Amino acid sequence: MSAKKLPQRPRWQRNSYFWIALFLFVVGVAGLPFLGGDELIRDPGQRRESQLFVLYFAATAVCIVNGVLSHRQALIAFQEETENTDGDLHLRQND
Repeated sequence: MSAKKLPQRPRWQRNSYFWIALFLFVVGVAGLPFLGGDELIRDPGQRRESQLFVLYFAATAVCIVNGVLSHRQALIAFQEETENTDGDLHLRQND
């Protein structure tokens, strides 16, 4: 009988929400008035809005919150899965 292979512990670096947040932050910084301005980050055909970089920073915050929540949920699911496989395995709470 083959032993069931344990899943890998979730790592925050593999969570795409954090990568998207990083990209949005970089675009937001590029759109700051003293660097590139709204013209740099505005899509072709998009109506002109002032302080467009604020929307990118808000989207960055939303992605970070989503990333934290999804990572916590993945850690909880991983812990439940490993406890079901081996009751003696304890994971550290801080990641």
